[in-house]
Amino acid sequence: MEVKASKVPKLPGRKKKPIKQKMKLFRANEPLLSVFMWGVNHSINELSHVTVPVMLMPDDFKAFSKTRVDNHLFNKESMPSHFKVKEYCPLVFRNLRERFGIYEEDYMNSLTKSQPLDVDSPGRSGARFLHSCDHMFVIKALVSEEIEQMHSLLKVYHQYVVEKHADTLLPQYLGMYRVTVNDTETYLVVMRNVFSPRLTVHKKYDLKGSTIDRNASDKEKAKDLPTYKDNDFVRDESRMYIGDEAKEKLLNTLNADVEFLTSLNLMDYSLLVGIHDCERAESEKIQEELMAAENGVTDSDDSTGSGPPGGYDAPTPPDSPRLQAGFVNFDLENMDPKLEQFAIKSRPDSLRKEIYFLALIDMLTHYGLKKRTAAAAKSVKHGANAEISTVKPDQYARRFMDFVTKHVE
Repeated sequence: MEVKASKVPKLPGRKKKPIKQKMKLFRANEPLLSVFMWGVNHSINELSHVTVPVMLMPDDFKAFSKTRVDNHLFNKESMPSHFKVKEYCPLVFRNLRERFGIYEEDYMNSLTKSQPLDVDSPGRSGARFLHSCDHMFVIKALVSEEIEQMHSLLKVYHQYVVEKHADTLLPQYLGMYRVTVNDTETYLVVMRNVFSPRLTVHKKYDLKGSTIDRNASDKEKAKDLPTYKDNDFVRDESRMYIGDEAKEKLLNTLNADVEFLTSLNLMDYSLLVGIHDCERAESEKIQEELMAAENGVTDSDDSTGSGPPGGYDAPTPPDSPRLQAGFVNFDLENMDPKLEQFAIKSRPDSLRKEIYFLALIDMLTHYGLKKRTAAAAKSVKHGANAEISTVKPDQYARRFMDFVTKHVE
């Protein structure tokens, strides 16, 4: 059987050159983040000297790089004296970053220019989530079992991304690390942020197509930007008004992704939905300008030139970037594919001008013994025909797609 090498699409506009090592301080309010920033910087600089292979080999999916630092004297105010950083499958993730259109230098700067920011975790697991300082990337803490699952899926995930030319709504996994500080190991995975770093998300939903225990808790609703669930979505009579052409493309992409997940016996994934209300954003913009004028602040006063490219500062948590006082007026035609990659604008005849951010999240749950036991217990409690979230992958996929299809117009 002949195996042909698949070419990685070249990123336009920049010549490839080694990234120069710069003296960075990696200041953060905790050693874990300082070491993570150091590790990303070190890894990207090391990779810049490694020739890009024509094709990935099977061993690349098992490879890792390890760095151990003892008696670290430079920047000792921020960095611990002893730490270790392990990066999993560095060549594979470099290849994925390129396929997803992310430059190495941009990836490094986003994660190391300033410390990542904590955001609220909406899930029951309580896993820690952070955003890069420019909100381009999400960093999630994983447990060792999830790292094992990532390893088992990485080869087929990479192959799927290649076959689909990166046209997928699956999570965009960009790097995976183990950071050891004070003999405590922390596993971290970096993904592209589903939401735009410059547009406010006014409402957010996590949808599975289930109705049992699918309500946002009172604690969740008290947050600045709650993550609502399926029953809340139905109760709000929410719809995504995107038009026939966009609907067909969305459902085709989503259906292919869901079939892929089903083939791997995966379930319990969600569709993350973020809604940007254009008219509300414009009203907020005007209000901010009025407040700034009352306080004697002008655009020039607020422009220090130290923010990220694009003229917007690092926004406030969680998952809800706020428009800055000096930000230009935004309309539906100004969407940047790099910043609003998962965005779909509302159709022209829609009563409300909205932008929907849609992507799949949480795809690492395997339907094994633990989930089968949970499914049996919930069936006894709620009845065999109840729409519980823990069901077989093929049943989960059908119900999930039926729910999404019903609520997109």
